[in-house]
Amino acid sequence: MIILPVKIYGSPVLREKALPIEKITDDLISLIGDMKRSLAYHQGIGLAANQIGVARRIFIADGGGRLKVFINPRIIESDGSVVSEEGCLSLPEIYVDVRRESSLLMEYLDEKEEVVRIEADGLWARVIQHEYDHLEGVMISDHAGFLAKKLIRGKLKRLRKRVRESL
Repeated sequence: MIILPVKIYGSPVLREKALPIEKITDDLISLIGDMKRSLAYHQGIGLAANQIGVARRIFIADGGGRLKVFINPRIIESDGSVVSEEGCLSLPEIYVDVRRESSLLMEYLDEKEEVVRIEADGLWARVIQHEYDHLEGVMISDHAGFLAKKLIRGKLKRLRKRVRESL
């Protein structure tokens, strides 16, 4: 297993809509292991595959001390609304108030190819929605209001420049 670098704002893969996973293979199981190790190293609570350069529909998230693997997730129902500040490994040092559903019902495959349905609320629902957004090519900066976007514009520009210089 290796530690994978996290793609930062300006990396094109972060704007791609992730493709479904057709079959769970040994390569996918290896990727899941690498994602878990990378998440721990980068000290996050969730990580989507496109954040490490793989535009596939999979993310991992810490559900109260236990990492869960979400393959081909889909939100079935959601309810309520709450605004809270979020950060993102792909947007270092940027925090944005984001409106999210306060509870949700999600269906996904786990790494054993079993269909799982979970209900989530509070922080757990927020983390799931944040990672799900990544699979759709959406970042927290997209949720920022007009004033917040003005405040983070300079930081976003510096991140894009960093990405261009690394290519």
